[in-house]
Amino acid sequence: MPAVFVRFSGCNLRCAFCDTKHEEGQFMTANEIVGQIKEYPLAQLVVLTGGEPSLFIDEKFVDYIKKECDLPVAIETNGTNPLPRNLDWVTLSPKTGFDGGDIKPCILNDCNELKVVYLGQDLSRYDSIKADIRYLQPCYTDNEIERLNNMKACMEAVLNNKGWSLSLQIHRILNIR
Repeated sequence: MPAVFVRFSGCNLRCAFCDTKHEEGQFMTANEIVGQIKEYPLAQLVVLTGGEPSLFIDEKFVDYIKKECDLPVAIETNGTNPLPRNLDWVTLSPKTGFDGGDIKPCILNDCNELKVVYLGQDLSRYDSIKADIRYLQPCYTDNEIERLNNMKACMEAVLNNKGWSLSLQIHRILNIR
């Protein structure tokens, strides 16, 4: 589905594999963000992502986007902070077990979608998280051999662990930014 991604700079974790260039962020008001969203009239969803968007949003901001854009609002979060209750979809991507990801614990245990960046970790650590959908995503790296090995390991994990599905970063495959 066509979606507008609002990418927030800044995160409370420092995962070694992070693909966000936090120093490239630009401060924008809520009005400016809504103006940018409206430049994509075919969008059917607004996704708040990061960095870590929960550091910057609240219920008032989510309501403002919904009212001004007449679109549902989703979030992709590492789960280390409480979330506004008026979000329409929550994708939880906990970073526990990774270099730089254990700075703060994941406090969320309920989501619509659980998306785990897979680097071979024990999947039972996520059993306590209630999720409608569970995805494993191979960790992306610029090193092609590592990337292919990560993808193969991830596919094997999906085949060997009931309830998990494969998730790919399609924007990387299609070179969409």
